[in-house]
Amino acid sequence: MIYLYAVVLTIFNLFFWFGILFNLPGTWLMVLAAALLEWWTPGEPMFSPALLYTSVGLAALGEILEFVLGAAGSRQAGGSKRGSALAIVGGIVGAVMGTGLPLPVLGTLIGACLGAFAGSLLGDLWAGRPLIHSVGAGRGAAIGRFWGTIAKLAVGGIMVILLGVAPFV
Repeated sequence: MIYLYAVVLTIFNLFFWFGILFNLPGTWLMVLAAALLEWWTPGEPMFSPALLYTSVGLAALGEILEFVLGAAGSRQAGGSKRGSALAIVGGIVGAVMGTGLPLPVLGTLIGACLGAFAGSLLGDLWAGRPLIHSVGAGRGAAIGRFWGTIAKLAVGGIMVILLGVAPFV
């Protein structure tokens, strides 16, 4: 029975991993599903405590990478702290708005990148930076947000593999 649970968990984790593209907390949902399954099957331990703690650490790492890379892209391009902070907010708002675009998966990612661009641009203009400089910082924020999402997808992929293989070893 434990193997059936492991297969079902892996299928759910693949859906959660795919949800990262829609700015959903897919890595945290993977941790929650694994912890609930471990709690639900107390006689048959599926995961070691070390693996569950490692999953929590990986989920936190994925979140940090996703949000920080957008701000770091703005800062690396010479953006202000205000622009970096607004790049994070803009990325979240843009992802929510981009979900309504007619592009099924890419709409959210495009929206997040455009939102990070707009947030950084507005933040730098608000800080009194010239327009050309603000556009460059916004471009850096958009690129950073894209790579942040890719990094979080990579971390989520590692989590899917770890949580999918652990019950079988």
